[in-house]
Amino acid sequence: MQSGRAYESTGAASSASTDISRDLKPPLTHSLSLTYLRDIRLTLSRGEKLTSGMDPRLNTMGANLIVLAERKPLIYGDLPGLRAITSTQRRNGPQSLDSKIHHNNLLNNIIAKIQANVAGVDTAMMLDHQGFVSELNDTNVFMVKNGKVFTPFADACLPGITRGLVIEICQDLNIPVKEANLSLVEFYNADEVFATGTMGELTAVIEIDGRKIIDRADKKIRQLIMEHFHQLIPKYSEKI
Repeated sequence: MQSGRAYESTGAASSASTDISRDLKPPLTHSLSLTYLRDIRLTLSRGEKLTSGMDPRLNTMGANLIVLAERKPLIYGDLPGLRAITSTQRRNGPQSLDSKIHHNNLLNNIIAKIQANVAGVDTAMMLDHQGFVSELNDTNVFMVKNGKVFTPFADACLPGITRGLVIEICQDLNIPVKEANLSLVEFYNADEVFATGTMGELTAVIEIDGRKIIDRADKKIRQLIMEHFHQLIPKYSEKI
């Protein structure tokens, strides 16, 4: 049991001392034996430093794998759908810090979420440096128009695991799916919009910048994908 995304991220960040090639099952099994909690979040750090400073060579004690056990229900489980605003905070692309590196220093996303909180909505739509939609502040985003599914290119967003599963399901079900540069106007006029993420699965977005998302095509594509999503999860799960 290994994490490919963590492996790629640590490699890109040149974390030579951060060895994640080992099997993750033993530390997970041990941690779960100590608690009744069954929701797990893993965090990997470069480890202890000799002294303060940004030089990774100061991390001489080896990497730390943090296994956090907690009760973590679906974050949007009680909501009929998400209300969003467009954030003034842009999502970074490869010219600054490649979003394909999965890390904890997502200050721009946090600022976007603060803007959503102040506006009294659930989430914030983030744009890339060209003004195209990138993602929500904490999840990937899809839109449906006339039975076709679209999602932004993964140029300025993390290509999430759930995002990848949704694309795979669409292909399996012969639902047209395409990555594209998508504008806010296209999202305003979509038949359906939904967010995807590990802790939210597939959550409907019902309003963006005060515009209601109206399913004029009445095809209920998200619902169809959701049904197959729940069937697919066991295929990618490993019992521990």
